[in-house]
Amino acid sequence: MADTTILKGVLKTWKDDRGFGFIQPDNGDKDIFVHISSLKGMARRPVRGDVLFYEVARDTGGKLKAVNARIEGVAYEQKSAKPKLWLWLLALVLGLVSAAVAAYFL
Repeated sequence: MADTTILKGVLKTWKDDRGFGFIQPDNGDKDIFVHISSLKGMARRPVRGDVLFYEVARDTGGKLKAVNARIEGVAYEQKSAKPKLWLWLLALVLGLVSAAVAAYFL
C-alpha cells in the first residue's frame, strides 16, 4: 500500500531504453527505484536531473519503489476525447436512412 506522503528527489540515473531509474531523495534516504509506469500521463519521458515528486510503496519482493510520480514543471498529456456513443449511433442511423432512401429511389 502506498504511503500518502509526497516526497521530492532528483532523478539520479535513468535508463530510457529500459524505462527505469533511481531517484536521490531530498531527505537523504537511500536511492529509490522508479519505473516509467509510475509516471503515467507525463507529457515527456524523464531525463537525468529532473526533480520528481512521488509516493513510496513496496513491490512484491518487499523493496521500496516510487509510485504516483510526476516531473516538476512538466504538464500532463492532454487525453484525446473518447468518441461519444451518441455520435456513433447518429452516424449509424444516418447511414441506414441514406441506404433506405437510395434503395427506394433506385
